[in-house]
Amino acid sequence: MIRRPLAAAALALCGVGAVACGGAEVSDTGASAPVAVTPQVGQPAATQNRAADPAGQGASQPAGSETDITTVPDTRTAAAASETAAKPLAGKRVVIDPGHNSGNYRHAREINKLVDISNQKKACDTTGTSTNDGYTEAAFTWDVSNKLAKLLKARGATVTLTRSSKTEWGPCINQRAAIGNENDADAAISIHGDGAAANLRGFHIIMPKKIGGPVDAVVDDSARLGKDVRDAFHDGTGLPYSNYIGKQALNYRSDLGGLNLSKVPKIFIECGNMRNAADAAKFKNREFRQRMAEALAQGLEKYLTSAR
Repeated sequence: MIRRPLAAAALALCGVGAVACGGAEVSDTGASAPVAVTPQVGQPAATQNRAADPAGQGASQPAGSETDITTVPDTRTAAAASETAAKPLAGKRVVIDPGHNSGNYRHAREINKLVDISNQKKACDTTGTSTNDGYTEAAFTWDVSNKLAKLLKARGATVTLTRSSKTEWGPCINQRAAIGNENDADAAISIHGDGAAANLRGFHIIMPKKIGGPVDAVVDDSARLGKDVRDAFHDGTGLPYSNYIGKQALNYRSDLGGLNLSKVPKIFIECGNMRNAADAAKFKNREFRQRMAEALAQGLEKYLTSAR
């Protein structure tokens, strides 16, 4: 992503290369809008309660009767099947990482601190990018992440976000990976918007490579997750594959702390190029952000419910 100038010390490149200052979310018309309340950072969101269905009780004739015994059908099996259909992600744990923070630009010293990402050291975080008229990546990722969390919880998943709306800066990229590990997530996704040249557009998925580190054991599963999300996002939004990075919207990297340190299947998604006018118009549209979240939910559900 594109680096933006700061009054403070220059920011180091982030895991996904994004560098822009954060800010409040804007509506379709560009007006500011409040962000949603999130679950407690680093802790699972409230799990979905399961409704217990009473078991059928059999009624029988007196002993010795020649009349066939009649019983009321047991409804437990049907109820369980219905619940599975309504809550296909029951028992699954998902960690969502909304990339960057709105206050990062005020904390140059903190976010420039180097952290170990297994094969090198990188900055704690960067500011993220924005559209040319100031809609920030931090506002975008926060909105889409919360929409996605709501959809996944409705399908039965336990969802954890890596930060809250009140988080001025942080957690650092290594800590964001740790939250996925600590929650033993079945899948983790970090949501971003890119900041490339204005003539470039399209979305892409970033997946880990083997580095002789923590992520090696889940590289294959992360690739499956990435392909499922790629397909669902393309089908659900109609956005094109990136025309400037990756092959068919799939990119593999070994320099991102959020991936290198993950012990659970994890991907990043760059939902488009916020500096491109066509992509930016989608980012700023509230209804389209909902479409993005729905497409991401479909991709995650496909991965989490597929036989391995």
